Amino acid sequence: MVEVRLLGPVEIWADGRPVEIGPPQRRHTLAALAVDAGRPVTIDALAARVWDEPPAAAARVLQVHITHLRRLLTDAAGTPPASLLRRSSGYVLDIAPERVDVLRFADHVRRARGADPSTALTLLRTARGWWRAAPFDGLKGGWVERCRRAYEEVYLDATVAWGLAELRAGNPLAVLGPLVELAGDHPLTEPLADVVIRAYAAVGRPAEALAYYAEFRGRLADELGADPSAALQTLHQTMLRGEPVAPRETAKAAAGVPVTVVVPAQLPADVPGFAGRAAALRTLDGLLEETAMAVTVVSGTAGVGKTALAVHWSHTVRSRFPDGQIFVRLRGFDPTGQVVSPQEALRSLLDALGVASERVPAGLDAQAALYRSIVAGRRILLVLDNARDAEQVRPLLPGTATVVVVVTSRAQLTGLLTDGASTVPLGLLSWVEAEELLTNRLGPGAVAQRHALDQVIAACARLPLALSIAVARTRQADFPLTALAAELSRAGDRLTALEVGDPAGDLRAVLSWSYAALSAPAARLFRLLGLAVGPDFDVPALTSLAGLPEQELRGPLRELTRASLVTEYDLGRYSQHDLLREYAAELARRDDAPDVRRSATIRLLDHYTHTAYAADRLINPAREPILLPLGEPAADVRPERLKDHSTAMAWYGEHRPALVAALRQAAEVGLDRLAWQLAWSLHTYTARKGHLHDQAAAWQTAIECADRLGDLRAHAHGHRGLAQTDIRLGRDVEADDNLNRALELFTMVGDHTGQAHTEHNLAYLWGRRKQPATALEHARQALALFTGADDRTGRAEALNAIGWYHALLGEFEHTLSYCRQALEIFEADADLHGATGAWDSLGYAHHHLGHHAEAIDCYQHGLTLARTMEHELFVADLLVHLGDSYAAAGRPAEARIAWTEAERLLTALDDPSVAAVRDSLRHLDD
Repeated sequence: MVEVRLLGPVEIWADGRPVEIGPPQRRHTLAALAVDAGRPVTIDALAARVWDEPPAAAARVLQVHITHLRRLLTDAAGTPPASLLRRSSGYVLDIAPERVDVLRFADHVRRARGADPSTALTLLRTARGWWRAAPFDGLKGGWVERCRRAYEEVYLDATVAWGLAELRAGNPLAVLGPLVELAGDHPLTEPLADVVIRAYAAVGRPAEALAYYAEFRGRLADELGADPSAALQTLHQTMLRGEPVAPRETAKAAAGVPVTVVVPAQLPADVPGFAGRAAALRTLDGLLEETAMAVTVVSGTAGVGKTALAVHWSHTVRSRFPDGQIFVRLRGFDPTGQVVSPQEALRSLLDALGVASERVPAGLDAQAALYRSIVAGRRILLVLDNARDAEQVRPLLPGTATVVVVVTSRAQLTGLLTDGASTVPLGLLSWVEAEELLTNRLGPGAVAQRHALDQVIAACARLPLALSIAVARTRQADFPLTALAAELSRAGDRLTALEVGDPAGDLRAVLSWSYAALSAPAARLFRLLGLAVGPDFDVPALTSLAGLPEQELRGPLRELTRASLVTEYDLGRYSQHDLLREYAAELARRDDAPDVRRSATIRLLDHYTHTAYAADRLINPAREPILLPLGEPAADVRPERLKDHSTAMAWYGEHRPALVAALRQAAEVGLDRLAWQLAWSLHTYTARKGHLHDQAAAWQTAIECADRLGDLRAHAHGHRGLAQTDIRLGRDVEADDNLNRALELFTMVGDHTGQAHTEHNLAYLWGRRKQPATALEHARQALALFTGADDRTGRAEALNAIGWYHALLGEFEHTLSYCRQALEIFEADADLHGATGAWDSLGYAHHHLGHHAEAIDCYQHGLTLARTMEHELFVADLLVHLGDSYAAAGRPAEARIAWTEAERLLTALDDPSVAAVRDSLRHLDD
């Protein structure tokens, strides 16, 4: 069995023997992952745990350590195994938490809190036996020190609880020595002093108990300027009177809680009509089971409902915190701009806990020590709302596992996460949750106004604050939901339409508080994001948009991410909701000159066009050259360098929505040549993946751009491209019109290659119309034109087409002759697309000649090529034909497999031919 030991030196043990890990930094990396065993740790958080100031190469260095650790864990694999897994945002040590000693220790301590006395004592004895030494021996750094202190606090609390449990069990001699030794390391911890005094009294040494009290009181006065709590003073008076000290004092008295207990109940009113957030509420519920100090950060963009979630959850669990619930407004992002200092917050906390002002010491450290001493052992819920940064929050953390802390902030507070806090990142509501919020607040009658409800949700971008403002608008002078929906739908300025006259409820004002906190480079980048196109963006696109090298972009982008003004929803990919994007665009119009905005827009569109063109060259190198060649990229544009077919297809898959939006934007701002180039560059990918409506819109825009450019050949190419899409969509009349218009234009300008391609497309259209003789005529014309133009690839395509139409006419030997000629050219030129079609045609001919084994072989050759190209329609067609040959060869099981996969693909492509495949599957069952 593999075990990770963090108590003492960081070690891996396998089957009872230590495993050599390597240098200290590797041990540090393991420790940073092991404290969150079973939970992902982001790369940023991991780097901040390993280095106080992560170097530029932190991610690469971590990758090296991770690789070595993964190999160690694999080599030492036990049952169950331990491993290191990659997640989209970081890494996770996939090992049961009980196989990490410090987590096992803390779990026993947690379980002891709610157990019966006998079980609690057993658990605490076992836990203390595992405590070899303080965690992370030999490691240094800010995170190590903070994490070590947190676990030492758990050990301290556990030892106090163990001491009380042993006293109650009548074993004072077992605890006195360890307690006195520990008290030497923690001379100002009152719960520990309390149990030491009780232990002295229990073993019959009252004089030493009184002397220890006097020493403790003197230390408090000298170092904190404070007196012992009322409970400890009462214990002292009991001993002075010579009365017996009860060994079974209540936990509150043992923890040093004043006799006159102040139980704060400061939660704001629960949120009316709270909706959704089930997953976030479950995560918060998990805080109640935390074994160490329970701190979580609820982070998210302005208006996403962080405070609402924290307050609502706090109300649902308030009964679990009998010693009080405290709510502190830190005003980290506030219209006044006056952030609450840690000293002010601590004074507020001490006041809530009933500490008289004259007892509050002057210095921050002394205030924090007094605060921690008072809350030690008490079950308190602390909500720190609207924090600015980790430095504001750290002095307010209690250092005890009995206090649960929920922090809300627009910033991610990475510093707290590296200290071991958990995180609840809040995104936009789902559509269902947004609908629930509106109906909860507007009443069930809102459901009947479905269209208006949907319009409001869309216009508000599913942002809770915007939806709440919409509710408020409907209540102003009984403003109907339908009227609000109409106003929001036609509003060119949704931010103004969502105003209610209250700064706290003014979305523009709320967003401005986050913007005002940004550095100048981050503010510039935020404004530029208002010019971005598509639903998301990545670092390479942003480098071109901003005109900055990647290393200069990283800082401002990280600042925006931590401020929740952009969301890193996947590794290296970012998004903003629509209202944030609209606000950024508004700021860009206000603060940036028109030529600055236009230059940035051109850089971004140029980036997408150049990268898309390069990607098309990789996935379809045999395609004819682009009609309107691309020049050099604009200044400061950095197109992505894609390596091969696979990376190009993956890039298209990630960027297709942005490319479609970029094409539309280019046409709108008068960059017609660039828009046409984008349409051309999108054609191959959208055809292979079946994104036909995107393809149709792209070519329609390209036709309009070519018209404005006055370029007849570009116009003709646009009509031909649109016709190819029309054919796939079953719009034969429109396809015929577009092809004839293209042929007319190509003829007019004397473009024989364009004419040839159009004749080839007309042949395909007539073939679909089940008129193979007419199709064959067009294919022969295409062959003649391609031959005359000395177009080798076009000639092979025409030969294959002629062979295919001979097959449709039942002339299969002709098919074999023509298609073999075509295949020879395609394979010599490494033209995967052409070769796939030729193998399909040859398979079809063999199938109808009764050569089923040869047909199956041909289809499998073609299928391999189609899968390599990720051409899903080709794959589906070949699977259909392969299934036909398997069925004819008497191999129904293999036919079913082929047709079932074809059905799945054609269904996803929304291709009408799926009906015939389903019929074939049904016939197998007959």
